[in-house]
Amino acid sequence: MESMASLPANLTLADTPENSTGVTSAWSDSHKNLIFGIILSIAGSFLISISLNLQKYTHVRLAQKQDPLPYYKSKLWWCGVLLMGIGELGNFAAYGFAPATLIAPLGCVAVIGSAAISVLFLKESLRASDVIGGTLAVTGTYLLVTFSPNVSQDITALKVERYFVSWQFLLYLILEVIAFCVLLYVYKKKGVNHIVVLLLLVALLASVAVISVKAVAGMIAMTLKGDMQLTYAIFYVMVVAMVASCAFQVKFLNQAMQLYNATEVVPINYVFFTTSAILAGIIFYQEFRDAALLNIFMFIFGCLLSFLGVFLIARNQEKQTFQEPYINFGEIPGKESVDKIQPKSNSITYGSLLN
Repeated sequence: MESMASLPANLTLADTPENSTGVTSAWSDSHKNLIFGIILSIAGSFLISISLNLQKYTHVRLAQKQDPLPYYKSKLWWCGVLLMGIGELGNFAAYGFAPATLIAPLGCVAVIGSAAISVLFLKESLRASDVIGGTLAVTGTYLLVTFSPNVSQDITALKVERYFVSWQFLLYLILEVIAFCVLLYVYKKKGVNHIVVLLLLVALLASVAVISVKAVAGMIAMTLKGDMQLTYAIFYVMVVAMVASCAFQVKFLNQAMQLYNATEVVPINYVFFTTSAILAGIIFYQEFRDAALLNIFMFIFGCLLSFLGVFLIARNQEKQTFQEPYINFGEIPGKESVDKIQPKSNSITYGSLLN
């Protein structure tokens, strides 16, 4: 009783030094996990931007040769593929340490890095709009990191199962399935292959991919820490969902790239993907549950700045317009003259006369 009475009047059992040290240690571990996840995501996105430019450089260099080898026989191209694999692995691991609502918007780092590398090493022109777009994207990224929800939670199989049967997610899943079926019907049966339709299909699949990727990465991380999670059925359900959603994303995204210019696909896909991923993180993992109103507002503002920056960088990149050359033969006696012979745009020769 005397020891209890000797405590200061304003200090309760919950505020004892031992307990406060434990809370501080837990907060410190959570903060370290968040920082580690951010570093993994930024590094992974930067490696992806290097990979894309290496592959682009390989195609440009091979196109300048008289008898080019197939690109898949180039060591430089395979170096790009390897870097992309490492970058994607870094992004995958980042979901196990940081909120999905933060990792998804950080994908703008790949766009910024790709633009910077193309200017420095591929000698592409730098426009004022690129500088403005890069500044906006970097500012948005800073706001995202600063005001992101600090909820670096441990993802266990039991927690994923509980989230999976929550009424918020079940309602969201029903609405998403209905929207996906309607868009797929419009695309397949009605033949509407508008860019928005294709990229909305990608975005709807992206929300499933983000949920499953974070679940799988989180459960693997917990297993590596000594808490076995691989014996639960939900782990393998999430693995199947992750593989299937990623595969169909690639399918629809490739179809969009075939029909539309990359300067249109990249910014629209980034906005749709990021919005879908943020919604998935909010609804499934409840990552903004205890966030302050100011943090939510500044996080949304950071997203908008990143969206605008990516649009400026992607849409204002200098389009390569090659002037179609022609050979002027003049008039040939006794022959029907062909004064302009247009070569194929993807050919290194000028073409030949028609027989």
